[in-house]
Amino acid sequence: MANCKPLLTPMSTSTSDSGVAAFSDPTQYRSIVGALQYDILTCPDVAFAINCACQFLHAPTEDHWSLVKRILRYLKGTSTHGLFFERLLSTTLQAYTDADWASSTIDRRSTGGSLHM
Repeated sequence: MANCKPLLTPMSTSTSDSGVAAFSDPTQYRSIVGALQYDILTCPDVAFAINCACQFLHAPTEDHWSLVKRILRYLKGTSTHGLFFERLLSTTLQAYTDADWASSTIDRRSTGGSLHM
């Protein structure tokens, strides 16, 4: 993926549930998705996409592998982006949260996220 073409979005807006074909190397899928979890700390824009990939660690399909490759292509194009954390003198805690209630058409589960500063 070092010479791949970068993408502008980490995830497609349309969903495809055609991936009945199991991915040939689930260990490779788990290894890459596990490594991607560290990017959530400094690249919150990929948090939702990586969370979606994590939900299928037990039995990834070819569609899930395509999602992982799309995330990697997005990260290639945004390697200079990220969050910079600096020390502030303020002791005010700020928190943001969001959730979508059972919007997944695959398993009808809710997905939520939060950011604490």
